[in-house]
Amino acid sequence: MRYLITIVFLFFFGLSFMSAQSMDPLAKGISVRALFLDYQSQNGGDITSFRSYHRGFELGYQHQIAQNFNLYVPFKTGVVTSHDTELNCLHKTVYGLDAQLQYLIQRQGAKVIPFVMAGVGGALEVEGEFNAQVPLGVGLQFAIAEHARVVWQSAYRVSFSENRNNLHHGIGFIYGLRKGNIKPEEVIEEIKALDSDGDGIVDDEDLCPLKPGPVELNGCPDSDGDGIADYKDKCPNYVGLATFDGCPDSDGDGIPDNDDECPNMAGPESSKGCPQKDSDGDGVLDADDRCPSIKGTASNGGCPEIKDADGDGIADAEDKCPNKYGSKLYNGCPDSDGDGLDDSRDRCPNAAGPVDNNGCPKMTQEDRQVLDLAMRAVQFDSGKSTLKGESYAILDQIVSILQRYPSYILSIEGHTDNTGNANSNLVLSQKRAKACYDYLVGRGISTTRVSSQGFGETSPIAENNTLKGRTLNRRVEFNVLLR
Repeated sequence: MRYLITIVFLFFFGLSFMSAQSMDPLAKGISVRALFLDYQSQNGGDITSFRSYHRGFELGYQHQIAQNFNLYVPFKTGVVTSHDTELNCLHKTVYGLDAQLQYLIQRQGAKVIPFVMAGVGGALEVEGEFNAQVPLGVGLQFAIAEHARVVWQSAYRVSFSENRNNLHHGIGFIYGLRKGNIKPEEVIEEIKALDSDGDGIVDDEDLCPLKPGPVELNGCPDSDGDGIADYKDKCPNYVGLATFDGCPDSDGDGIPDNDDECPNMAGPESSKGCPQKDSDGDGVLDADDRCPSIKGTASNGGCPEIKDADGDGIADAEDKCPNKYGSKLYNGCPDSDGDGLDDSRDRCPNAAGPVDNNGCPKMTQEDRQVLDLAMRAVQFDSGKSTLKGESYAILDQIVSILQRYPSYILSIEGHTDNTGNANSNLVLSQKRAKACYDYLVGRGISTTRVSSQGFGETSPIAENNTLKGRTLNRRVEFNVLLR
């Protein structure tokens, strides 16, 4: 046995100095170790009685399963002392097989790598019984070449059989199994040629290596198709201008929509993009006019010299509704619909509604269910924006809802799945939303109460990798809002 261990030890030592390198030469490896088996100290003996230790031999296979984690499977054989009290001088041959998980405390490329291990295994004694064991241990690996290490390991083995707990100490070599001769420069070229996102631009030249994008944008995506890469685009889901970092300027006032408090009405930067008005023409801008709808004087804050224009007993300077007779309870404003919210705060002053809905009547649950159903019920010809005949009935119900609730406006939003070209999907979603818009306007709904917009494939509500998910993502949403 001693000579066999020595020969195998020298054989692997010689192999470790042969040429060839690999990216991770010890990801797979063969290990050979000499064992020192101590069955007596854990069963009443003395741990310092080294003469009572028995020799053994171990051949194992190592496989890296994750960063800093190895699976190690050793086959062992050796001689141990019998635990039979009548035969305690009898030596028995034992065979064992383990599955061990090693955690390397140091990185793979270090010269000295400490590790801990745990596992399960079993031992079969000749002229004895089989017993299951749980090994727990520590060890060190010493690098002697790129693909070879000296390994020491000590393990305490808990046995499920009586009087068979034991200690295993082993020292030997592990030799890495390599896949042919790989030169470092070939590895570097292979890494440089990687294209992780599959956009045809190698990672080494791709500014966004994990997200596919066109060559003209250095491999980075452009979700809204405005020619500005998403990582530079402050409004990546809306077509915009390079001048405004990819954001649109809907009212053309030179202030991008994301900074414009009134994006659909032109105004100067001094008023954050909102128009400055002097509704009553008294030379005092509405923002500074205490009576913006009544012509007054600058010295009186834009209010007329008449102290109480509506005769409600509240001075115009303090009257929130100086031209309407009101109650002091409501700071001079009336409550026309008697819902407890004065007209100055009531978004629907002529229709009673709860305070938590800004004085407007709440839409019934049944009507909201119709709007939710419309998202699935409105159908189009495949790949087109032409409404199918079965869509008219649900759209007519939406017309009826808008007629019953004149204080509400409707926003129509078109969406698609991610099948096909993103730009084409955006255009298709816009056209489908516009088709619904045109139908409602054609049935008498004012253009001031309805708007349409398409978002393409940018706002899915389900996964696009299933037929059901793609069907749900192809939709037109009808959202009602108070004016």
